Amino acid sequence: MPLHSQSASVHFASQSCPAIFHIEGVTKVYRMGDIEVHALRSLDLDFYEREFVVLLGPSGSGKSTLLNILGGLDVPSSGHLYFRNQDLTYASDAILTRFRRDYVGFIFQFYNLIPSLTARENVALVTEIARRPMKPEQALELVGLHDRLDHFPAQMSGGEQQRVAIARAIAKRPEVLLCDEPTGALDYQTGKLVLEALAQVNRELGTTTAVITHNAGIAGMADRVITMRSGEIINIQSNEHKLAPSQLEW
Repeated sequence: MPLHSQSASVHFASQSCPAIFHIEGVTKVYRMGDIEVHALRSLDLDFYEREFVVLLGPSGSGKSTLLNILGGLDVPSSGHLYFRNQDLTYASDAILTRFRRDYVGFIFQFYNLIPSLTARENVALVTEIARRPMKPEQALELVGLHDRLDHFPAQMSGGEQQRVAIARAIAKRPEVLLCDEPTGALDYQTGKLVLEALAQVNRELGTTTAVITHNAGIAGMADRVITMRSGEIINIQSNEHKLAPSQLEW
């Protein structure tokens, strides 16, 4: 079944927006010799269009495993993962590759920019293979780097490099943006600038955004906060009044 870009016709829960991901009984077990590590334990969860989700929990709680399964980088040991109306659980490598290329943007703690390319050229690497890309200049302007187009990574601060990485991820207009500790290597003020960029992308492009963090202070800017421990979801909290990144304290 081909991947579809239109909105899902089925609502998996009573939310104002349709579910973009529906997770049903998802378990992930890693085997190391005779030892089994249960990274996820029978999760049931939905992610909705246009929402901003923060995933909290200590190391080993299953946050990164969940993000990797959502992004098609890993597959469940059991259960089902639906994107829109398609079951990706047993999708072929070719389908998962297309899913990642066309629908998902990834942002990690370390920026993974190519040192010999300018900010504009780093972003252009993605726009050359995307279905409906924005111009590199547009993506960089969206994250506040319109005046740094022709600077190399070594000429930019850590926060600027992370914003280039965000611009690179959003330049293909993904429906989902998955962020693993995007402020983990940054100081307080620089981290806030990166969170501002993520909030703006979510607001202006309507990209469903999931952010993994150890930093509970970031939770105030989320629509929902999902707390995990030992591969399980122990709490889901909705924020009736979201904070702007500039209002966050940690």
